Amino acid sequence: MKISLTINGKKIEVEDAAEQPLLYFLRGDLGLTRTRYGCGSGSCGSCMVIVDGSAVQSCDIPLSAAHGSSIETAEALNQEDIVHPILKALNQLQAAQCGYCISGITMSAKALLDKNIKPTRAEIVEALDFNLCRCGAHLRIIDAIDLAASEMRGDS
Repeated sequence: MKISLTINGKKIEVEDAAEQPLLYFLRGDLGLTRTRYGCGSGSCGSCMVIVDGSAVQSCDIPLSAAHGSSIETAEALNQEDIVHPILKALNQLQAAQCGYCISGITMSAKALLDKNIKPTRAEIVEALDFNLCRCGAHLRIIDAIDLAASEMRGDS
């Protein structure tokens, strides 16, 4: 089965990998290693990517289910010297501790801000519901997403 996808703006076709998890394809075949392997069961959010505008856990979705989709990975947030406001805010507020969960969190945050540029704190918390952070940095992460939204809106 031939599968066609667009990943970080690049059109890709692949055969014979239909039931492979999207996560394994991204990491193993394409070398997009900012998408992390965490639990492998859709419980932690480390593998979060954006598929057709929605944050999804890539360990839970077979490659065949992504056929025809547009996918964004954490690599899309820092391309050609353009750093996404989410990454800038996370750095500014020193919101990441170990960093393992942060690529999944940034993708959940980006999916939220792409749909809602002025989220409430409760909406940010809800958007991060599927992302676990064992370092306890969630409060700074929420503040950073709020800061990024403010920057994206052009607030002073």
